[in-house]
Amino acid sequence: MPEEKNTIIWKSVLESIKISVSPAIYSTWFSQTHLSSLKKEGERSVANIGCSSPFVKATIENRYFGLIEDALKKELGTPCDLVFVVKENPFAVEATSFSSPLFEEKGESNSFRESLERSGVRPTFTFENFAVSSSNQMAWAAAEAVSKNPGTSYNPLFLWGGVGVGKTHLMNAVGYSVLKKDTNKNVLFCTGEEFTNDIVEGIRNKTTQKFRNKYRKLQVLMIDDIQFLAGKDAVQEEFFHTFNALVSVGGQVILTSDRPPHEISKLEERLRSRFEAGLIVDVAPPDFELRCAITQIKAKEKGIEIPMDLVQIIAGNIGSARQIEGFLIRLSSEAKLKKTEITEELIQSLLGKAVETNGRKEKLDPKEVVKLVCGHFSLKKSDLLGTSRARVYSLPRQILMYLLRTELKIPLSDVGKIIGGRDHTTVMHAVDKITHLVIKDVNIRRDVLGIKNLL
Repeated sequence: MPEEKNTIIWKSVLESIKISVSPAIYSTWFSQTHLSSLKKEGERSVANIGCSSPFVKATIENRYFGLIEDALKKELGTPCDLVFVVKENPFAVEATSFSSPLFEEKGESNSFRESLERSGVRPTFTFENFAVSSSNQMAWAAAEAVSKNPGTSYNPLFLWGGVGVGKTHLMNAVGYSVLKKDTNKNVLFCTGEEFTNDIVEGIRNKTTQKFRNKYRKLQVLMIDDIQFLAGKDAVQEEFFHTFNALVSVGGQVILTSDRPPHEISKLEERLRSRFEAGLIVDVAPPDFELRCAITQIKAKEKGIEIPMDLVQIIAGNIGSARQIEGFLIRLSSEAKLKKTEITEELIQSLLGKAVETNGRKEKLDPKEVVKLVCGHFSLKKSDLLGTSRARVYSLPRQILMYLLRTELKIPLSDVGKIIGGRDHTTVMHAVDKITHLVIKDVNIRRDVLGIKNLL
């Protein structure tokens, strides 16, 4: 049957694509496609690629067209034209047999689990469940290379970036991969604070030799938030000698920080020069497509089923992986508490219950939000809150309503009063419109996230 032949062809194509993309990207996008039809037209073939949703279709077509085209051409032996369509896979059950092993159960031996516990490596942070896109591809590739040849590829490997971009995940993934291959490897993951406390305790109790035996005989040392050592002379002195001792015998050092070495104040020059002698990689905040992949991965880990259209709403309105994880926990708890399904209404009701800054909730003044929106769009307050329906005024006005509702959690009727006495249904329409526009329009998403960052 043609359908069975198409399934076999597409399975081979997907196996080829798996080599070129990360497991997370494969699971997020390619596992939701199938070969709907394949026709021969002269010396060329025409392939209809079925996608599970319009968003999957747009992403696959825009980002991976060439990859699919090359894979099909190699499989068929003829040039191939691609047509992407939104169509459910009638053989979805069979298709799952070659889906990504991203969330399959892994049989872990007792010795492996013990080695993870001993080293401080988190078993949930692996390369398989790390979502990759252009914003973090370099960091992922470098970490994977180090995991294959620790002590030789990049030493030290220095990952830096903001909160929740995946630095700790990648560093743990290296440790997990190394121990998976050999549970006898001497690996240790610790924070800069834990390293400092060990030194202080060693000096206080006159057990510095015990400290040195612990750290200088490692084969892989991973320190999270290395900037914590800055300004602590005795700690930096001990780390300097520990670093030299490890590297001189082929040990691997991996470090993370919230800034590059040259921006860490009160860091000794000799340490800075050693950090810069290895590979320094900036891990950028996740883009929209990557946040979609992260949302799916985290939801799957927590046993939450979320349709793709709702995944897009979450990813379009939340900026970091850590915030996404926290939101999913709240979402799951709320659904269980109310004994209800996860719906768009439930998600929108939770989006922006609190604005958190440095770990504390702050009450924002609506006037300040109005001022920020005016400044962002270079508008007068009278124009922003006025009655003109010209897009140059109406769109910023709708974004303002959206922010007042989602970030400050102001009731619809009160938002209407702030925006020149408008009806609550007008506000409801604006919030719904912007919620969906941030998913589709990159410029509006940039505007909204830019103002949120200022908040």
